[in-house]
Amino acid sequence: MSADPFAASTPLPRPTPLSEPFWEGCRLGELRAQRCVACGSWIFIPQPACTTCLSEALEWTPSCGRGRVYSLSVVHRPQQPGFTVPYIVAIVALEEGWTMLTNLVECAPEDAVIDLPVEVAFRRMSDEITMPCFRPAGTGPSPGDEQAPCE
Repeated sequence: MSADPFAASTPLPRPTPLSEPFWEGCRLGELRAQRCVACGSWIFIPQPACTTCLSEALEWTPSCGRGRVYSLSVVHRPQQPGFTVPYIVAIVALEEGWTMLTNLVECAPEDAVIDLPVEVAFRRMSDEITMPCFRPAGTGPSPGDEQAPCE
């Protein structure tokens, strides 16, 4: 297994009014992305308007949190102190059709491959911040745990 990149000294994100619904969902164990009411597009990173049709009618929608690794890189030399190496940075293509830059955890670097099925995992970092990351599918909580349905 690779080292957990979420060490106590890891720098934390600072939520903004625009991103707060995302972070609130993470605190509740729910991965959320914006969805355009007008055209149905999924939007991530949080935006004030749809990146497809420019509508401002966006709603925060739960994701099932399942997807596949689209791209990845194993980091052996971090760009700033506070990160435990090695760690895996990945772009995950979610089943709903949107992508997210994230960390792959509970996976040895040699086992991290393109198209690996993954599921969201949450790491509580502080009272305000719970980080979403992904682990190989099927390695997490036992079957029957609540998961949002994918469309």
